[in-house]
Amino acid sequence: MTVEWQKMQDADLVDVSRIAAEVHPGFPEEDAIFAERLSLFPDGCQLLRVDGDASGYLFSHPVEFGKVPRLNSLLGEIAAGADSLYIHDLALLPQARGTGAAKQIVSQMSSWARTRGFASMSLVAVNESQRFWESQWFIVTNRPELAAKLQSYEPDARFMVRQLD
Repeated sequence: MTVEWQKMQDADLVDVSRIAAEVHPGFPEEDAIFAERLSLFPDGCQLLRVDGDASGYLFSHPVEFGKVPRLNSLLGEIAAGADSLYIHDLALLPQARGTGAAKQIVSQMSSWARTRGFASMSLVAVNESQRFWESQWFIVTNRPELAAKLQSYEPDARFMVRQLD
């Protein structure tokens, strides 16, 4: 089995849309959201191929620490004061799970962020993923000002942070 992450290309967005619909049916996002993230921050967008087939993706981008974008919303731009690499979405089809691909891309992106001087990585954990993120050194961080945004994801959504320094 060949498991390989590669830089996402515009042509991959068709596969991303298909994967998102299968993996995150309760968290729908318009195709324009993915296209904008790829356009604004291509270094943070990766496509997973398992035996050559598109089987997952990662979208990440810089944010100011504690700023969480609403679900299914455009960013407009990357903030000049961004100091945290935000993992917007990590999705794997069933055939990609258990391959180590998720841990591999999180490690790769944390190394990338650290070498570029980001102080942290952050995300919103949904779909009962908190345990996975904890295994990747993310910690649930209580930010009362984020309560409404987190509820827009789901009642059990958690803001999580991994310090890089």
